[in-house]
Amino acid sequence: MPYPPLPRTPSGPRRRSLLISVAGSALLVGCSAESDAGGTGGSPSAADRARARAARDSEGLVARYDAVTTAHPALAERLRPLRAETVRHAEAFGATGAESPAPTPSASAPAAVPTDEKAALAELAAAERALADRRAQTLLDMPGELARLLASVAAAGAAHAYLLTEGEK
Repeated sequence: MPYPPLPRTPSGPRRRSLLISVAGSALLVGCSAESDAGGTGGSPSAADRARARAARDSEGLVARYDAVTTAHPALAERLRPLRAETVRHAEAFGATGAESPAPTPSASAPAAVPTDEKAALAELAAAERALADRRAQTLLDMPGELARLLASVAAAGAAHAYLLTEGEK
């Protein structure tokens, strides 16, 4: 007499249990992020200092975009969406001095802008890349929500660097 076929059951965890595990992990990370974010006494926490620095760095990058746009008005249309996103990054980190999405003609240059458009774009891309790398390093020591924000903005900065250097190829 032949044996009946064995029921087919997956050997690993089911999709539903994986989703529940991921959701539970997210809740735990969220709870730990809240408890890690608080400062002691009157001094700002490491997360608060990192957030303030990230806001200043984004504002500095906005100033670089303004300087390049002022020096090379033909690049204004190409740089406008990247600059606007950088303004949103500064605001996400809590910057209050972030400028409006339109560059001002009298923007002060944080550094001298090369006279060649390609060199100016390359310098801007290098600044984006360096800042993205610094943020990726910083996020390793930050609590949950701030680490996620830093990771997201670092990824956007890397994409900006790519668009600035590879966009014309």
